[in-house]
Amino acid sequence: MGAAGLASELARDPRLDVTAETEADYYQEQSGQMGRFVKTLGYSIAGMMGLAALFAALNAGTSATSARTREIATLVALGIDDRAIAASVLAESVLLALIGGALGSTAAYLLFNGHVASTFFYSRNFSQVVFAFVVTGGVLAQAVVGALLIGVVGGMMPALRATRMPVAQALAVRR
Repeated sequence: MGAAGLASELARDPRLDVTAETEADYYQEQSGQMGRFVKTLGYSIAGMMGLAALFAALNAGTSATSARTREIATLVALGIDDRAIAASVLAESVLLALIGGALGSTAAYLLFNGHVASTFFYSRNFSQVVFAFVVTGGVLAQAVVGALLIGVVGGMMPALRATRMPVAQALAVRR
């Protein structure tokens, strides 16, 4: 009698209140629950870090634009197109975000790729699920694309601000 036959025999016996499953199915369920928990926790933390990075990009871009008010006004006074100025501010933001994304991805790969964790202390039934973190190319690509989006969104406001400042007022700014 196989596992399916034993499970059906146990299910037919009204004296027993049991559920039969194979060891592989049991551990698949256990690891699936932990996997969903780790994935949810990971995406939550990544979302909060992304939001913080977005605010940092906005702050850095605004500060950089404010520090170069006279230079930007001089470019406007010389007849440089507003779109070219906005594109240069946006390109700087994107470049800095990509560098940050590449550094963060490298650090994540070096620190976590292949790291093994266990759920023994979190289990109610003393079973243990062991899993390894794998930082794949797809995960690294997601991180870099996320950094690129943060750079674009974080650089939009400073880029627009750079093109909208009054030239006379910007040239009169004293440092």
